Amino acid sequence: MKKWMLFFMISMAVVVFAACNGDGGEESQSGDQADSSSDSITISHEYGEVSVKKNPENVVVFDFGILDTLDELGVEASGIPQATVPEYLDKYSSSDYINVGSLKEPDFEAIHGMEPDVIFISTRQSELYDQFSEIAPTVYLEIDYENYMESFKTNMETLGKIFGKEEQIQAELEDIDSRVAAAREKTAGLDQKALIVLANEGKVSAYGPSSRYGLIHDVFGFKPADENIEVSQHGQGISFEYILENNPDILFVIDRNAALDSGAEPAKATIENDLVKKTSAYKEGKIIYLDADYWYLSGGGLQSMKAMITSLENAY
Repeated sequence: MKKWMLFFMISMAVVVFAACNGDGGEESQSGDQADSSSDSITISHEYGEVSVKKNPENVVVFDFGILDTLDELGVEASGIPQATVPEYLDKYSSSDYINVGSLKEPDFEAIHGMEPDVIFISTRQSELYDQFSEIAPTVYLEIDYENYMESFKTNMETLGKIFGKEEQIQAELEDIDSRVAAAREKTAGLDQKALIVLANEGKVSAYGPSSRYGLIHDVFGFKPADENIEVSQHGQGISFEYILENNPDILFVIDRNAALDSGAEPAKATIENDLVKKTSAYKEGKIIYLDADYWYLSGGGLQSMKAMITSLENAY
């Protein structure tokens, strides 16, 4: 009887041990799944949701504002549209990086061959989103011109989460907020009115509040010389008579040709004609030529935002 009881107790102990060991195995498996899921992050944007690997290494970037942000964060990109690279990001023109075409005409064959972990695009490539997403997880980061700073911060925070740079992003945004606040304090006391124009091969377009360059009014507080400028991506076509009629105290000029063709005639030759020379802006030395690399080609990045703030400080 005692032998039977001893055998029963040993058998039960074996069963319990096996059961406990099985539970432990399940816990281990569950833990691995949790770790695996934590290696990716879901990003929501205008075209839906996309799951992106955290700290991706093989990165394709089609927006220079995003590229200058990654550069500032110490994150290397692999594929760049090298057809037109801003001068301040010129290192990305080298053969150390894969050329993936131009901003408007991507080289999808080259991108596919890279097998990237993630692709970043913006407005210029928005119509091609589906083609990008067939190759790799594609994140669409857009600047909302009517809510410039809010969308800018959202984009920066998204990059911070993907690349584990949240603290660095937060510090950068706090510094930018401080500089913007200081700018608004100075413009609040200005009675001068400003006009923003884009010069392109002898033609001129104007931009007002809520437009592509409207942050000059909306964020930094410069009063518009004309509050009824049509809001559009490419600006409202105007004449030089229009500039004289509105007679801005400050004239901000973005030279599109300078961004796309280093050998093009400077916008100054077009802008500073006999009509414009009659404006208060010309007479007071307040025609401000904004760096096209930051304002036209990139914008919306950490480096470009800080450079844009600096260029506006010249108008005080």
